Amino acid sequence: MKINIFVNENPFSIPEGSTVRELRNDKAPKADLIIVNGYPCGEEYNLKEGDHVVLITKGKAPDREELEALMVARHSPGVHERMKTAIVGIAGLGGLGSSVAIALARMGVGTLIIADHDIVEPSNLNRQQYFIEQIGLEKTDAMKKILAMVNPHVKVITHSVILTEQNIPKLFKRVEIVVECFDKAEEKTMLLETVAGNLPETYVIGASGLAGFGDSNSVQTRRIGERIFVIGDMEKAAGPGQGLMAPRVGIAAHHQANLAVSLLIDPVLAISEIQDITD
Repeated sequence: MKINIFVNENPFSIPEGSTVRELRNDKAPKADLIIVNGYPCGEEYNLKEGDHVVLITKGKAPDREELEALMVARHSPGVHERMKTAIVGIAGLGGLGSSVAIALARMGVGTLIIADHDIVEPSNLNRQQYFIEQIGLEKTDAMKKILAMVNPHVKVITHSVILTEQNIPKLFKRVEIVVECFDKAEEKTMLLETVAGNLPETYVIGASGLAGFGDSNSVQTRRIGERIFVIGDMEKAAGPGQGLMAPRVGIAAHHQANLAVSLLIDPVLAISEIQDITD
């Protein structure tokens, strides 16, 4: 009797009672790692109807189909399919934006529209996801190269411009979510108000209060409008004696990326779990 399973997302029929070891020896004898239904699996596991198996050879760069199979295996088919169709905008590519972009590329977001007018400077390297050899490059170009190394199948659209009330609606008109990653309070306010006023179907995820170090749990996600969210402690602004540092900025950036993923997959559930500070 046969059962039907998926191997690297391709359908296969195998004898009932087959083990992972037998499948690996038959399909990919050089595979070092076996993922079954999203989790690493032992070789003696008895395969069942409908199992999704991914066979991985360490040190071998996957082609597009193999990478897709790996992402499905780790994220689950429903999550990955939704990520592939998503379009997310990132306004600013500093400590927040560079980390958000990489996290969303690792999630397999189909299209990232990234915008920043600045270049990579030595002072950026304490918290931003760039490299010494990229100093002097436009941040949009540097980040596009990094994202291509992370996931070459994400479409990255770059805009090396100063974002304004006039160009934001045009540059981000296609996106489902805009992630605000500016440094200055007035720029943050401008972007949130511009998106809310001109792109009423778009979610916007901002950040405020990220400086210094200390209590990680003080970085919170809050809702301040129907489709507007802000992440941070709402207090610790950068200033003398209290700089922006990689760990705390990274915590906030991954709050932003996590909320973006949650809103893409199940916005009703995502919103229900967030404190609304307008209440």
